[in-house]
Amino acid sequence: MESELKDLNPKPISQQQQQQQQQQQTDFPNPSTIAPPKTTIPSSSSPPSTSKSWRRNSPAYVRNDVYGTMGRGELPWAEKFLLGIALLTLVPIRVTECNDLSEEPKRPGAIISNHISYLDILYHMSSFFPSFVAKRSVAKLPLVGLISKCLGCVFVQRESKSSDFKGVSAVVNERVREAHQNKFAPMMMLFPGFYFDAVKGTTTNGDFLLPFKTGAFLSKAPVRPVILRYPYQRFSPAWDSISGVRHIMLLLCQFVNYLEVTRLPVYSPSQQEKDDPKLYAENVRRLMAREGNLTMSDIGLAEKRIYHAALNGSNNRLPSVLHRKDD
Repeated sequence: MESELKDLNPKPISQQQQQQQQQQQTDFPNPSTIAPPKTTIPSSSSPPSTSKSWRRNSPAYVRNDVYGTMGRGELPWAEKFLLGIALLTLVPIRVTECNDLSEEPKRPGAIISNHISYLDILYHMSSFFPSFVAKRSVAKLPLVGLISKCLGCVFVQRESKSSDFKGVSAVVNERVREAHQNKFAPMMMLFPGFYFDAVKGTTTNGDFLLPFKTGAFLSKAPVRPVILRYPYQRFSPAWDSISGVRHIMLLLCQFVNYLEVTRLPVYSPSQQEKDDPKLYAENVRRLMAREGNLTMSDIGLAEKRIYHAALNGSNNRLPSVLHRKDD
């Protein structure tokens, strides 16, 4: 990361134009996998074309609804009037589930899901009552924090020592094995990046699927893949690149929000996958990407923080943004 921070000074415009022309001449990347972009960022004085390049480099975090970047788009008065009316109404979330109704020979030890919004955990809580790994700050959230404590969730600090995460992996491994063997034990709920994140660290815009950690796959127990999608016409419920206040307000201003859930059959690992947890995790991820028409991306938290810094014009605070610690 230190070597990448050396490239923060903006290049001359002529060099940027040459790079853009070279990029336009290259072939479009393979949609099955997207490599993480280089962690460099343009200055706030860079031309508009530079910010567009960041949209190309961080596609998993780009919002495409009518409310614009970070939900700050200018709206006509008619739109504002309708939003005001909708804000006074009860906001329903209509859930459509597509389940595999065949009898499952084995009980899964974990639910494996893509991560789009904080609404994800509310759905999973109402459907499976799972235990999950979450940021430590989630325990302080109203309602969700209380429920997560009752479910025996594992709370971690994101930027913690590797030894701490090894301990968390051991706990997750034991919980998954117990849930697989005991039908009265709560199943574990695993998102990409290992845990439920209340501050959109591992969430995407819903079109991409990030890698899964191997913690849930070390137990060699079967897992249940679940794919979530939020269809929308105007506002995207995705918790990706938008402030918390704007997201909640615009979410409440919709007359109805939709959630489509696809529960895939229980995935039982082969002997080769049992011997290689990384292969197990990757095969489950590829299955979910294929069935959910999702693009696999290895983009990470650092790229997301840089993208947000570019949108907010806070380039001078980039070192503190990259090394920020979250509870």
